[in-house]
Amino acid sequence: MSSPFVVLPIIFQLFLAVLLMFCWTQKNLQKLISVVGSLVAVIISVVLFAAVWKEGIYTTQAGNWVAPFGITFVADTFSTLMVLLTTLAGLAVSVFSVGSVRNARIKFGYFPIYHFLLMGLNGAFLAGDIFNLYVWFEIIIISSFVLITIGGEKAQLEGAVKYVTMNLLASVVFLTAIAILYGLTGSLNMADLSLKVAEIENRGLVNVTAILFLVGFGIKSAVFPLYFWLPASYHTPPPAISAIFGGLLTKVGVYALIRVFTLIFIPDEFMINLISGMAAITILSGGIGALIQNNLRKIFSYLIICHIGFMIAGLGIYTETALIGSVFYLTHDIIVKTTLFMVAGLIFKIKGTYSLRLLGGFYKEYPKLSLLMSISLFSLVGIPPLSGFWAKLFLIEGGLSVGNYWLVGFILLGSFLTLFIIAKVWAGVFWKDSIHIPVKMQVKYFHELKPLKRQAMVGSIIFLSVLSLSIGFGAEYVIQVASKVAESLMNPQDYIHAVLGQTN
Repeated sequence: MSSPFVVLPIIFQLFLAVLLMFCWTQKNLQKLISVVGSLVAVIISVVLFAAVWKEGIYTTQAGNWVAPFGITFVADTFSTLMVLLTTLAGLAVSVFSVGSVRNARIKFGYFPIYHFLLMGLNGAFLAGDIFNLYVWFEIIIISSFVLITIGGEKAQLEGAVKYVTMNLLASVVFLTAIAILYGLTGSLNMADLSLKVAEIENRGLVNVTAILFLVGFGIKSAVFPLYFWLPASYHTPPPAISAIFGGLLTKVGVYALIRVFTLIFIPDEFMINLISGMAAITILSGGIGALIQNNLRKIFSYLIICHIGFMIAGLGIYTETALIGSVFYLTHDIIVKTTLFMVAGLIFKIKGTYSLRLLGGFYKEYPKLSLLMSISLFSLVGIPPLSGFWAKLFLIEGGLSVGNYWLVGFILLGSFLTLFIIAKVWAGVFWKDSIHIPVKMQVKYFHELKPLKRQAMVGSIIFLSVLSLSIGFGAEYVIQVASKVAESLMNPQDYIHAVLGQTN
């Protein structure tokens, strides 16, 4: 079904970014526009998701050029789910930014660039053209590079260099893969590519092209051995920026991997084994990396890597049940990881440090906040019936159904590593006795902030924590969505017909 409404989530974020640029010197007005605009963006994404759920796939052909000759935007259940999650996390981070981002950073364009980033994310999820997907990735890289360097602190600049270097490398690999794919098929439309790639007789060349895409998206997803840029950069920017990075940026790569390897490059036995192996080692390396860290944000950064392995594992198992687990885990992880980086930021505002060695006594001093923070921590572990439990259940069931016992073993190992790490964090931050922090490490503490800023920081964490609980306790509804997504991924005929049906 053709509808111009598909591109509204992209255009609206562009409108917000431009509007905020006209309010460059009015910091309070920027905060208001960002929060209200983010709330409207959530409403738009809910309406789009509901329409797609009820009526089927929506498409838009840019410039009225019929597919596969023009640029296509596609809103199916998977892409609209990701847009919805992006706007929900975006709203929370926007509110959190009101309390946590200093005016010095706002005057350098924090809020306009933030909404350009959200625009890029929405564009990537709705892209139906492989080159257009590359363009949206570049918008994401540029916006995120500006955000990670705002403030110009030494640690930020060091992290930004590592971040942008690896992501530019990923872009070069991605662009090379696109060029080869275009040479093979003469098309860039993903639905059209699905049909044409299947007809190519030289499967070795197809696999080489698929591996290039795997490397390009793998760098952006931070899978082993391409992950080292993430823990070197995600702990350097302000907490609000770390939150949106931790929650969403790597998930774009995961989304692209799942989309491309279920629509264009259907994995054969070699690719399934390769993806499974990468998933297993990603789980292990991320878990071990988190285990040896003492900086709260570095711990959470390595846990991003570990849990990316869970999502890729569903693709490696390649059954409908396993893909349900991957989609469910994506949903859970975006909300929880965004919350955890906010939690880390709030702890820093209260205690003045991210170091587990210097933290302690939090539960005794702030029992209500501690209970609030425990929701995201225990959801990450996957304690039943919280959100992380259900996703792992489907991944394990999918692995067992095809006899992939060793990958199931790595999923269980990753779960136990996560449990041990979160227990270490809980003991170090909340249970042990408070430690006096040296004066040189102190910052402007939480109690010194204006009431509105304190309420914004806590309120955003409450919002995402409620969402996380809803995902866990309302798992049957999330499973329905994930099942529909997984079914459409394993059987992409409806997607192809929605895009190309008018020309076939």
